[in-house]
Amino acid sequence: MIVLTVLSGVLAGCGVSEDTRARTAALPTASREPVKGGASSSPVPESEPPVPARGPGGLTPVFERRAHGSAAGGGDKVVALTFDADMTADQGPRAAAGEHFDNPALIASLRRLKVPSTVFMTGRWAQEYPVQARSIGNDPLFEIANHSFSHYAFSSPCYGLPTVDEAEMRGDVERAFTAIRRTGARHVVPYFRFPGGCYDDAALKALAPAGVTAVQWDVVSGDAFATDADAVAEQVLDGVKPGSLVVMHCTRSAAPVTDDAVRRIVPELRGRGYRFVKVSELMHG
Repeated sequence: MIVLTVLSGVLAGCGVSEDTRARTAALPTASREPVKGGASSSPVPESEPPVPARGPGGLTPVFERRAHGSAAGGGDKVVALTFDADMTADQGPRAAAGEHFDNPALIASLRRLKVPSTVFMTGRWAQEYPVQARSIGNDPLFEIANHSFSHYAFSSPCYGLPTVDEAEMRGDVERAFTAIRRTGARHVVPYFRFPGGCYDDAALKALAPAGVTAVQWDVVSGDAFATDADAVAEQVLDGVKPGSLVVMHCTRSAAPVTDDAVRRIVPELRGRGYRFVKVSELMHG
């Protein structure tokens, strides 16, 4: 069974190395900024998954996998592959110099293998790769969720990441939604992943007015800075259980073997009887 919990303290994750009938919330808006190559309009998504009611104390709810029973969603073996598209505001010069923060081969593999997936995208990534963001966000195979604007941490310490001031947290998330939506992406969901998976009660309180659900994970792929695709695949295959949330990356410079690992993971899990779903499907299953 999948449960929603509000957790206190910092939860380590992908970062630099990893009642409840829901209410529907409009995606936040923020001040507009020029987006390189993006669409001029900000279309409203065709549909938005419901957002669970706020957790205890009015905090932002946190969704995670908990292993209860044989499967999630009523009996079948499902798993959600999620991909963090990381980029910070100050990495533009590195991108201009040829560093690749995208991974089009990975997206092509997911399409070829027909794997529904959720991409947690930073606003800065969307600005740097607006055509790709629009393509991902308009493909029903995918959904785009929020991973902050610049991949700064929302609590400290967090893998050495710079931190967002508490007063700026909601604005950072809204700024990311604006950047994503301005690319023309339609399948944008009101979910948020904390950079590094790091948060505390102050961050959950600060983000509550934004109407998002924080999404964690139970399987760390270890693809960040990995050079051995087989080792990444083995770590995922060893960790997956029915209802699992797997965290991986969509950033070639920081996760160069993810595509190779996925091309091994997907057929192996399907051979074990697993079905791939997006986070919105896992959440409501």
